[in-house]
Amino acid sequence: MHEAPASAMVERFVLCLIIVLSMEVALSAAAGVFESKPPPAMYVFGDSTLDVGNNNYLPGTNVPRANRPYYGVDFPGGVPTGRFSNGYNTADFIAKCIGFVSSPPPYLSLVAPPASSGGLLVPTALTIGVSYASGGAGILDSTNAGSTIPLSKQVQYFNATRSKMIAAAAGSSDALINKSIFLLLFGGNDLFAFANAEQAQNRSGADLESDTAAFYGSLVSNYSAAIRSLYALGARRLAVVNVGLAGCLPVARLLDATGACAEDRNRLAAGFNAALRSLLADDLAASSSSGLPGLAYSLADSLGLMADTFADPRASGFVDVADACCGGGRLGAEATCAPNATLCADRGQYYFWDNVHPTERAAALRAHAFYDGPAQYTTPINFKQLVHMS
Repeated sequence: MHEAPASAMVERFVLCLIIVLSMEVALSAAAGVFESKPPPAMYVFGDSTLDVGNNNYLPGTNVPRANRPYYGVDFPGGVPTGRFSNGYNTADFIAKCIGFVSSPPPYLSLVAPPASSGGLLVPTALTIGVSYASGGAGILDSTNAGSTIPLSKQVQYFNATRSKMIAAAAGSSDALINKSIFLLLFGGNDLFAFANAEQAQNRSGADLESDTAAFYGSLVSNYSAAIRSLYALGARRLAVVNVGLAGCLPVARLLDATGACAEDRNRLAAGFNAALRSLLADDLAASSSSGLPGLAYSLADSLGLMADTFADPRASGFVDVADACCGGGRLGAEATCAPNATLCADRGQYYFWDNVHPTERAAALRAHAFYDGPAQYTTPINFKQLVHMS
């Protein structure tokens, strides 16, 4: 029996998908209930906290990758996937809360051979979404330049995806994008690079204060430009996560002889978070004079959640919130997580997987807190309200 070529099968699938999407948009609009449905897709932009494998496809020896043991030791099958975690990460759990099986797949996996020849990008983008997140990525192009996919490039990749969606699904794709969730998490790598540079130059006092103000200005300007670009491309629902306690990461605790948090880095994170909150509430929100009509957002407070968790870790089931589960040396943070690293016995008791990233259990805690947890961890609404808003 003669079988149709794979390309023809994909074309038929996309055609059927277009018909179904068009019917759903028309029927839902007529019934006035389209807004109450879960989002049709999720598009992810961020750093290693959300990366599900894009960095596996980047060339170069300096690219941060999580494609080796013990990464993925608790993932189904026990294999490393490119997630900087022992299992699922924050993007996965947010996706699960929304109703998806896991995070959408990495963009580069859909456009690299052999997937590129099979036409997987468009049907995936229309039914699940796409992840553009990249380990090491920053708001600034200069952050870890050449070894990651910065925010600006991630937005360009979404633009390329959208163009293909429009070519395949015409007007249906615009309605789909409008209702989809755009998850963004950036800033940690920028803060880390800035703090290290200032420390190396021994900057202090008024000089450090001036540098920090200019640094915040650059971050806010670039973040604003990216969000406005996404808005122009159809994004209307933003789930944004701020920067956590950067000074309490195991790698930052190494700066103190006693292993205490580096409070100067926590203050740096808090300052950026205040600027990000102001950007969303006072500049971009639909209610502001310079705002974007129809834009809705939820800002999640990673820093506040971490502070509360670390103040009483056992209340959340954690025994250790200072050491890396996978690593080596002091605090488990002097060596990277690798096949020859020391691995803790009970990952569920540790907040940190390696010297920077949360364990699967900590990622789940974060996602559920942001989705429908206590009100103090999201503003002005939580992720669940964003998902189901009319």
